Amino acid sequence: MPQTMTEKILARASGRAEVRPGEEITARPDFVISYDFPGYTDVFFKETREDFGVEQVTSPERFVLFIDHMVPATAPKEEELHKITRAWGKAQGVPVVEREGIGHQVSAEMGYATPGAFAVHFDGHVSQLGAFGTFAFGARKGVVEAFATETLTLTVPATIKVELTGTLQPGVMARDVFHHMVRVMGPASCRFKVVELCGPVIDAMSIEGRQTICGQAMFLGATTMLIAPDAKTLDYVKGRAKVQLDPVYPDADAEYERVVRIDVSALEPIVVVPPSPANTRDLADYTGVEVHTGYLGSCASGRLEDLRVAADVLRGRRIQPGFQLHVVPTSRAIMAAAAREGLIEVLVEAGAFLSSPSCDYCFGRIATMSDGQRAVSTGTLNTPGRMGSVDSEIYICNAAVVAASALEGRIADPRPYLAEAAASAGAAA
Repeated sequence: MPQTMTEKILARASGRAEVRPGEEITARPDFVISYDFPGYTDVFFKETREDFGVEQVTSPERFVLFIDHMVPATAPKEEELHKITRAWGKAQGVPVVEREGIGHQVSAEMGYATPGAFAVHFDGHVSQLGAFGTFAFGARKGVVEAFATETLTLTVPATIKVELTGTLQPGVMARDVFHHMVRVMGPASCRFKVVELCGPVIDAMSIEGRQTICGQAMFLGATTMLIAPDAKTLDYVKGRAKVQLDPVYPDADAEYERVVRIDVSALEPIVVVPPSPANTRDLADYTGVEVHTGYLGSCASGRLEDLRVAADVLRGRRIQPGFQLHVVPTSRAIMAAAAREGLIEVLVEAGAFLSSPSCDYCFGRIATMSDGQRAVSTGTLNTPGRMGSVDSEIYICNAAVVAASALEGRIADPRPYLAEAAASAGAAA
């Protein structure tokens, strides 16, 4: 029977020849991924022991824990949590990875993004591993089950196929593409479904751009998002993959709940306005709005292509006096690569405050905003209080818009700066 990528992956993980949407199955994740956070991993460790009577997890090589929040610790209770995580990992033989960057990104760098694999986390942004053909989703209660019993019970989701056509204009990035999808399809359009993403726009897009789109699947209501592996994918995972699996592709006659085609040829930079990640608007309608701070980072952005485009905008310029521009590369490996390219120098000389990789800026633990302040951000959310005061505002946009807005102290269109950078590069060549 023809199957989608999701159906093939979950059939293998459940030891079956095939599965169909709506069926309840018991499947064994290839990877169980978590980061330590109060009320989550510390509770998982306790429940695994006290409720399930499990003193030692089986197959510890399937597990990985990341310390990427509250880094560095600013209070004893934060460091106590990290100590609990380190101790549990040591006792269980489970790797604990800290100060390497945001776990969703680092897990890909370490090889947990394996085409055809099934991965589970309690945080839904793990869906970005779908950029590599991994079925990865956030299941808060299911993670405890996976810790204790090796398997978890889930209902096979239906799949929606989304084909992106056309060619992206200069200054339009993966962030814009995803939020345009939300605008066209609706924020609950894929509720409890899987999105299988394809089309010439995806084919031409970098691995980093694909990660950006897949990592935001929850804002379509989707369980996760998948892209069939291509040569870029296989080249990236070569020598990294933690398990040897055959890449999975959808059958040509696979059955989808529906097929959606979106032409992005006319798409221009967008801005997602507060107080909801569903409020996608054209950037042109908000240029000139005063902003006070900017954040370039998070598991959704902060990768090399984001740092490169920001550097193109900022090179040879200084940010607006009084504006706070925080740049946080997504991983240590990305930060080192940016340093080798000279991007760090450009960003710092322009007046950016550069920090080591962590999740702390995204959820407002660091660089918090006060009443009345506005931010331009590549973070994941713009809900009230996300980055400080509930009376502050967050405008989500792409990295180039953040950089241009930092120069002007107001929401700005980056395309004139990018055109100038391209002209200069052409003249130098």
